[in-house]
Amino acid sequence: MVRNLSAEHSLISNWVSELRDINIQQDRMRFRRNLERIAEVIGYEISKQLPSTQIEVTTPMGAADCQVLEQQPVLATILRAGLAMHNGLLNYFDRADNAFLSAYRKHNPDGSFDISLEYMSCPDLEGRIIIISDPMLATGSSLVKCIQQLKNEGDIRELHIVCAIACTVGIEYVLREVPKAIVWCGAIDDELTAKGYIVPGLGDAGDLAYGAKTQN
Repeated sequence: MVRNLSAEHSLISNWVSELRDINIQQDRMRFRRNLERIAEVIGYEISKQLPSTQIEVTTPMGAADCQVLEQQPVLATILRAGLAMHNGLLNYFDRADNAFLSAYRKHNPDGSFDISLEYMSCPDLEGRIIIISDPMLATGSSLVKCIQQLKNEGDIRELHIVCAIACTVGIEYVLREVPKAIVWCGAIDDELTAKGYIVPGLGDAGDLAYGAKTQN
């Protein structure tokens, strides 16, 4: 299932336009904050679908019946680009457990690349709801590899994928590999270059948020 939050105009459309704009991109703080805000809104939308339960809360004047989350989700992200969106989700799911994975494209001389997964830290995932964030869903290869690694840690109850911009090709690949996942995105682009970059996309989200890197 795919939820494209730009299908109808909202503030998310405005924030996506700023993420794409080469002039506004120069403001790293604003770039990170726009990723964070998109994740906050998506987090709110996801919360409407999560299982809830009724509890009685004591107030200074009596008691009130309130609906609350049945269980806290686990917020997962892929370092480093996913950190801003992870913070946005954590602003709303402030009692959530957290998982962190390190995955990157290891390029080969022929122009192809493999996904290298070098680190993971997570709580017990058995029966848990997972919300994993990554700003760009391009080929979907790194995301699927990370999800498979998370699945090795327990039988996941629900899986929500949060991204700012997704590519049609990547969405199709992810849903083939993880059919029950729900993909939430700020916008969808149709083109993917031979090197696996989204067009028009926005560039390298990690570099724009945290500065250019050197990589051997």
